[in-house]
Amino acid sequence: MNLLLMGLPGAGKGTQAERMREKFDIPHISTGDMFRAAIKEGTTLGIKAKEFMDAGNLVPDEVTIGIVRERLAKDDCGKGFLLDGFPRTTAQAEALEQILADTGRTIHFVLNIDVAEKELLARLTGRRICRSCGGTYHIIFNPVNVEGVCDKCGGELYQRDDDNEKTVATRLQVNIRQQQPLLDFYQEKGYLRHIEGSQHIDNVFKEIEEVLCQAVAKENK
Repeated sequence: MNLLLMGLPGAGKGTQAERMREKFDIPHISTGDMFRAAIKEGTTLGIKAKEFMDAGNLVPDEVTIGIVRERLAKDDCGKGFLLDGFPRTTAQAEALEQILADTGRTIHFVLNIDVAEKELLARLTGRRICRSCGGTYHIIFNPVNVEGVCDKCGGELYQRDDDNEKTVATRLQVNIRQQQPLLDFYQEKGYLRHIEGSQHIDNVFKEIEEVLCQAVAKENK
């Protein structure tokens, strides 16, 4: 199966991607992983990407798309893939359609893990970190025994500047605006499936399994 995974920061994509990789035996491919691999391998496109990154610039679409094309051509994508972090724009989405069409493939599903903005704020602003040992906690999902005190070493807990509510809310709004055109694009294509991400992580994965297993059954008929 050829899959795309979407969702706002804090939606739990990483957790679900790992489970999908294990369950369906397909590679989880993130944009960062692709860049790092291409740079490490010293490919022509990897070298170009590194030049832009070292200069503090965004990697242009033609380089990013080229790296995606090379990655999807690797043997481990023979059974399918799970793309995470690409595409980010409708232009990239159209380019991906062409990459797949050139090799007789198509996207089966775009899975959007959907969580309400209010809940994402709670998830993203609840992180606390120990100043002494670096231990990470969450005031809701992984609370300490004594408020403000690290369970491991007794150090003081603090909230990172970029975890405060104002910063997180701004970041979410930017992501919402960037994501909506992609959701519209894939809705029109008929690929989009919304997954209720506010459930327990086990139930989120169960919902994903139901969607994907239906697809497998349909293909095997």
